[in-house]
Amino acid sequence: MAATGSEAQGAKAFYVSTPIYYVNDAPHLGHAYTTVAGDVLTRWHRQRGEKVWYLTGTDEHGQKIMRTAEGNGVSPQEWCDKLVEESWKPLWEHLEIANDDFIRTTEPRHTQRVQEFVQDLHDKGEIYKGGYEGPYCVGCEEYKAPGELLDGGGDPSDGTLVQLCPIHKKPVEWLKEENYFFKLSAYGPKLLEFYEANPDFIQPASARNEVLQFVKQGLQDLSISRSTFDWGIPIPWDPKHVIYVWVDALLNYVTAVGYGADQAKFESTWPADVHLVGKDILRFHAVIWPAMLMANDLPLPGKVFANGWLMVGGEKMSKSNLTGISPQQLTGHFGVDAYRWYFLRAIAFGQDGSFSWEDFTARYTSELANDFGNLASRVAAMVNKYFGGTLPEAADAGEAERALADALAKAVTDADRRIGEQLDFAGGIAEVFDFVKLVNGYLTEQAPWKVAKDESPQAQARLATILYTAAEALRAVAVLLNPVMPATSQKLWDSLGAEAALGALADQRVQEAGTWGRLPAGATVTKGEILFPRLEEPKS
Repeated sequence: MAATGSEAQGAKAFYVSTPIYYVNDAPHLGHAYTTVAGDVLTRWHRQRGEKVWYLTGTDEHGQKIMRTAEGNGVSPQEWCDKLVEESWKPLWEHLEIANDDFIRTTEPRHTQRVQEFVQDLHDKGEIYKGGYEGPYCVGCEEYKAPGELLDGGGDPSDGTLVQLCPIHKKPVEWLKEENYFFKLSAYGPKLLEFYEANPDFIQPASARNEVLQFVKQGLQDLSISRSTFDWGIPIPWDPKHVIYVWVDALLNYVTAVGYGADQAKFESTWPADVHLVGKDILRFHAVIWPAMLMANDLPLPGKVFANGWLMVGGEKMSKSNLTGISPQQLTGHFGVDAYRWYFLRAIAFGQDGSFSWEDFTARYTSELANDFGNLASRVAAMVNKYFGGTLPEAADAGEAERALADALAKAVTDADRRIGEQLDFAGGIAEVFDFVKLVNGYLTEQAPWKVAKDESPQAQARLATILYTAAEALRAVAVLLNPVMPATSQKLWDSLGAEAALGALADQRVQEAGTWGRLPAGATVTKGEILFPRLEEPKS
């Protein structure tokens, strides 16, 4: 999806990235959670009229991918191709993800630039040869410090001690190999200085505090190559080694926007404004990544925002913990827009949050079907019943109407700040739905169905004002919810006759959504389909 609206051609893009996801399996709710959040954030900035670049993709190298492919009897490349084309890209299309690019780490545009980046570090003396021995988690693709490991039983005296990765709860492997190292330890003071000068670089505050404590304890040099397998990008000066998968993966954020290949694109896009990451990969993005950029004299991103984990049954949602749920299981029952809305509405972004069918069902019924969907149906039905489907002109706006207009202006300002600046999706969406409740309350108080019984000119003028006010409020709601629920918002926009009167919904600006009176009298209002149908009982 291309950015739209009045944009300065030379302006830097608002650049947001998701992590690139391992293709060792099909995506689950955790992957979709971060990707939908990035999509809503970038759609919101597009709705502001800004130039936007939204990147997602897949991480396709490393030992974990190689072993998964071997277990399925195919080559790593065949495995990656199959998963990307049959699982990952189709899901993003299904969820209406409007990404501008999809990067794969096996693409030449990435692999060649990674080699150049690492070669530059080597030429600058930032990389040296050494050896390493220690516990390694294949799932994390990371050497672990002994203090991080969990006791999995056994006796160290007879060699039967089992130590587990704290994230995957699986035994680590003891590896000893010759490696190349990046002088990460030298960047501790520089990183701390940068964090102090840029206090919003790591969000939320809990994530920032974790990283500060980690760096203050002192950093060790980073092993950036592996020599015990070959599924990776070869080290350019020593092809017996492949580049450590995390160094390879982190560089996607620059290779995808023209680093080393398209300088004009790179300068108009980089640095990224927001890297969205899961909190379990925060250190890679908030420590290793900025240090790598510093070492090669590149600008650092504006913000690394670590979202929390989705929990079900008290455990992080993942395939390895057997709590993975397919997003399609939920979209098939609730619909795609409700899915996009629910996780950002129900969980404070940056904190862990629990998911349950019961909570989703309750919120769908209460907020989407009853509050929002029913409001849209009632207003359209009354305009059709009392005014033949032509939006009447407001004749006698009074205190109640002015209060609603003021509430809308505040909701727009607050939602824009929360979603667009603070990534407080739950708070921003709540602002919009609180306004929806005010509109419902307004209709209840004004009781247009009672006013309609009085055929006097004064009563009919009052009826026109009430219904215009409610329709105009819905016009603004359609704009504000378009980044969150694009299909539903378009249906509402069409129902209000706003497309013909005001133009495409994508061209409406968030900043102007609170300007009262934009929907013109005379617009053709149609009843349309129910926005949020009654839920069927899930099939067992």
